[in-house]
Amino acid sequence: MHATHRAPSEFLAGRVRDASPSPTIAVSDKARVLRAQGIDVVDLGGGDPDFITPEHVRKAAADAMNAGDTHYVAANGTLPLKKAIAAKLKSDNGLTYDPSEIIVTPGGKQALFEAVMALVEPGVDVMILEPAWVSYAPMVEMAGGNVVHVGLTPDGNWRITRDLLEAHVTPATRAIMVNSPNNPTGRVLEESEFEAIVGLVKDHDLIILTDEMYEKIIYDGRVHRSLASWPGMWERTLTFNGLSKAYAMTGWRVGYVAGPRSFIDEIAKVHSHSVTHATSFAQAGAVAALTGPQEFIGDMVSAWDRRRVAISRGLSSISGVECPPTEGAFYAFADIRGTGMDSMAFADRALQEAHVAVVPGVAFGNAGEGHIRISFATSDEQLETAAERLGSVFGRR
Repeated sequence: MHATHRAPSEFLAGRVRDASPSPTIAVSDKARVLRAQGIDVVDLGGGDPDFITPEHVRKAAADAMNAGDTHYVAANGTLPLKKAIAAKLKSDNGLTYDPSEIIVTPGGKQALFEAVMALVEPGVDVMILEPAWVSYAPMVEMAGGNVVHVGLTPDGNWRITRDLLEAHVTPATRAIMVNSPNNPTGRVLEESEFEAIVGLVKDHDLIILTDEMYEKIIYDGRVHRSLASWPGMWERTLTFNGLSKAYAMTGWRVGYVAGPRSFIDEIAKVHSHSVTHATSFAQAGAVAALTGPQEFIGDMVSAWDRRRVAISRGLSSISGVECPPTEGAFYAFADIRGTGMDSMAFADRALQEAHVAVVPGVAFGNAGEGHIRISFATSDEQLETAAERLGSVFGRR
């Protein structure tokens, strides 16, 4: 008598089986497949700065490695790096943290993941303002929580209001996730929007998970403000950031979370049982990044500023597409509703016919439908080529 065999899927946890892979990574994977076939593809799907990490940062990491800094270090991060992060948070954001209130992680995504695992469980609701970065919702769902999708509208420039937030808060709501400058829309929150979030959080006794990865990439004189700096918010806010975007260090995987010890100590448990610590010599490079010359950030932002205007103009010349210049980050979130196509169909045609990889807006939640995200963290030539190809396929005004 032969035993019956279960299908492989029966061995998998439902929280993983039901989760979708990252849509942005999937777009880049499709582009790589076409490239392997000899097709020239312009990949505008990812969020990787096209600048090399500054030389003094690379040298600091190499020196540390060559000096033997290739072993285990403190789980929550080296003390020099945590001190450098604390100094940065104080000078840039007006936030005071002891190094013990900071955890250094292998990338900002890991910091968010660990916090969600520590704070979310079945029966807990988490509000996510959408369009939102593709990994927020899956993190909450894998932790067993319920995502409350707070859909913003493009016709209101994705503006957050107290009434909209109140319409979505539930008795089970424990936290709200905020991202400014926003990926994918590029929106930079205004004072009234901060007030709406702060008022809701205080009145309903919630906590905030604020992702500030793009804080230094802002245009037209706008100003970033950390939610934890508002009166009474430090105690109920976890601030997430990293060095990937502002320092062109995506591959280094250095991120961090800062917050009250009551939260950080519990998040540290998840951290210690999952990744042990961020790479030792990468942390040495991160210290050099935070404490060394900062002028190159302005140079990168100036280049992205030029490119955001160019891509806005190029995309807006395409029939049925509207794309005002973004406010922050390095993404154009173009409105394609005038083409009559949904975002998946547009993105598929863009890749197959124009050989331009873009991310469909629906990947960022239903509120993103009718849009596509294009990264302009690439060369001027690539962006010009992409606009020309898309115009030739979809037509021009």
